[in-house]
Amino acid sequence: MALIEVKNLEKTYYTGKASTPVLHGISFNINLGDFVAIMGPSGSGKSTLLNILCFLDHPTGGTYSFDGKSMDQYSDDELARIRNKKMGFVFQSFNLLPRTTVLDNVKLPLIYSGIKTFHQDKLAQQAIARVDLTHRQNYDSSQLSGGEKQRVAIARALVNSPQVIFADEPTGNLDSKTGKIIMGLIQELNDKGHTVILITHETYTAEYAERIIRLHDGIVVSDMKVNHRHYVQRDGFKK
Repeated sequence: MALIEVKNLEKTYYTGKASTPVLHGISFNINLGDFVAIMGPSGSGKSTLLNILCFLDHPTGGTYSFDGKSMDQYSDDELARIRNKKMGFVFQSFNLLPRTTVLDNVKLPLIYSGIKTFHQDKLAQQAIARVDLTHRQNYDSSQLSGGEKQRVAIARALVNSPQVIFADEPTGNLDSKTGKIIMGLIQELNDKGHTVILITHETYTAEYAERIIRLHDGIVVSDMKVNHRHYVQRDGFKK
């Protein structure tokens, strides 16, 4: 089943009379449960594409459908609700509140959910346990290592049990050993049913995915299955 359908997608930015085309007729599908890397150098259009896929920006041509419905058929409130309930986000810079506990950072997506505080705590604690950080849940995020911060970000992305997780350069601020651990966590999320879309400029990182869509100058130059996939075996990831 196609969760994401992109057809002839275009994006042009306008400043006064000047126009800057960034995406040029991109097309691809991503099915429920896929693990896809979108890869390209700086300036290739991958960040612009990510913003559209996350409902943070609108295309200027073509169509983007999520869960069987075109983006332009959703109201702004519906788009916000989908971002909160069906999408999870992991960023290179972690985006954690520094003087806030791990537990409260992970609870952030639940604030406007209507869920009672007690149940918010329970859901956050379950997500934290899944990334093996229960012993850190009352620490401020500023007290954590880079790898621990990224695990908190993954727990926060998980707390609403989203359909799709967007991971934007998730190992960019980490050493190679810690990056491998984080990619193992992301692979196991996919193994447990989450659709994962990984944004990266690195071939090695992209090869943790099942499939790589390569962008260059705003067009898809290849869309291929990964034949020699990196796969991390890791004990301790909780169901």
